[in-house]
Amino acid sequence: MARLAALIVLLIPGILAAFGIKLMRDTFFGLQILPIGGLAVQFISGLIFTVLGLGFFAGFLLNRDRKNGKVAPRFQKKKDVDL
Repeated sequence: MARLAALIVLLIPGILAAFGIKLMRDTFFGLQILPIGGLAVQFISGLIFTVLGLGFFAGFLLNRDRKNGKVAPRFQKKKDVDL
């Protein structure tokens, strides 16, 4: 059950990123989606969707790899130092 929940959590940002790429592609070819105001707004919203979707996915992978100890030393969390 936990794996299914993790799959759903990863599918939502993936679909969001794919929709963002579609919006940017449609803007490039001059196709406007009806509820969105203009082509510039459509491109910017597509860019935001893509960055948010890919950023969430990348953060999830980084967090998982940190937990398993599979990241380079520069990506490891820094330990708190008390003076």
